[in-house]
Amino acid sequence: MTNETNYLDIVLLGKEYRIACPLEEQAALRAAVSYLDEKMHEIAERTHSNMADRIAVMAALNVTHEYLTLQKQHGESMDGLDFGAIRRRISSMEEQLEMALANR
Repeated sequence: MTNETNYLDIVLLGKEYRIACPLEEQAALRAAVSYLDEKMHEIAERTHSNMADRIAVMAALNVTHEYLTLQKQHGESMDGLDFGAIRRRISSMEEQLEMALANR
């Protein structure tokens, strides 16, 4: 066994990144990159924005919201979390980001 670090070159919203990733996890990371890149492009088109940092934040909020919604629908409870409050907070953040992008 070697201590060699494995890297994967990825592209998100047209920008290249090099990510350290074990070989056995590269397929899963590629799938995640593909999904996230698609979401980022959808947001960029919808908001007519090219600000990668804001697009990334909005995509992160959307993906997190999807994850939490699916988790709740499948009965996986997370003690102490109020999913309704989380959804309302994410929606509020999305609205604020969209207003900020529209005012640029």
